[in-house]
Amino acid sequence: MLIAGFPAGAWGTNCYVVAPAAGEECVIIDPGQDATRGVEETLAKHRLKPVAVILSHGHLDHTASVMPICGARNVPAWIHPEDRYMLTEPEKGLGFSVGEQIMGTLTIGEPDDLRELSDGLPLEIAGMEFDVAHAPGHTRGSVTFRLPEKADIPSVLFSGDLLFAGSVGRTDLPGGSTAELFESLARVCLPLDDSTVVLSGHGPQTTIGRERAANPYLVKAAGGSGAAPQAPRRGM
Repeated sequence: MLIAGFPAGAWGTNCYVVAPAAGEECVIIDPGQDATRGVEETLAKHRLKPVAVILSHGHLDHTASVMPICGARNVPAWIHPEDRYMLTEPEKGLGFSVGEQIMGTLTIGEPDDLRELSDGLPLEIAGMEFDVAHAPGHTRGSVTFRLPEKADIPSVLFSGDLLFAGSVGRTDLPGGSTAELFESLARVCLPLDDSTVVLSGHGPQTTIGRERAANPYLVKAAGGSGAAPQAPRRGM
C-alpha cells in the first residue's frame, strides 16, 4: 500500500494520494487550497495515475483544488449529497467570507463528473475498497473512508475533520452539531481496533488506541467521566 500525504494551503489541510503500489492507479483525498502542485509532484514521483477524487466533506480547505485536478485529469469526484452545495457556494458552509484575495485564486464549481457517496456502501476504486461511513457533526455531509486491515497492514481511517490527534473538528459552523459529532465518534471510531491508523484532515498521524486512551472527546464519547471537553475549534 502506498499512502503519500502533505499539508496544503493556508489551513494546512492534509491531502492524501492513495494507491495499491507505485506505478498503479490512485485516489486523491481532500485536495484543498494550493494542493495541485503537491498532487502533481506526488503522481510523478510514484508514477501514479489518478482515477478519482474523494472528499471527506465540503469545506473549502478540503475541496479548493477539486476543479483543476479533476479537469486536468478528466476524473470524477465523490462527495456526500449533504455537502454538495458547498462546491458551488463555499461561503454558505462557512458562515463567513474567506476574503476576496483567496476566493479570487480559486475555481469554484462542480467538476463535470460529480458522484454522491452513500453511508455504508463500499467504494471500490483503483483496486482498493474504501468503507464509507457518514459521520455528521463537523458538517452534515462529513464522511470517513477506511481501508480494512489486509495481511500485515493495519486498517487505515481517513477521518477528515471528525477526529484529530488529541482533538476533533469544530462544530460552530453552519451544519455543525456537537451532539452529532459525539454520536459519530461513538458509532464510527470507537468500534475500530486500537491498531487502526488515523490519518486526519489536519495535524499528525495517530491511532485509535492512542486517541481512545487520551483524546478527551473520544473518552467522553465512550461514556467516560469528568468534565465535558471545551467546544472543539479545529478545522475550517
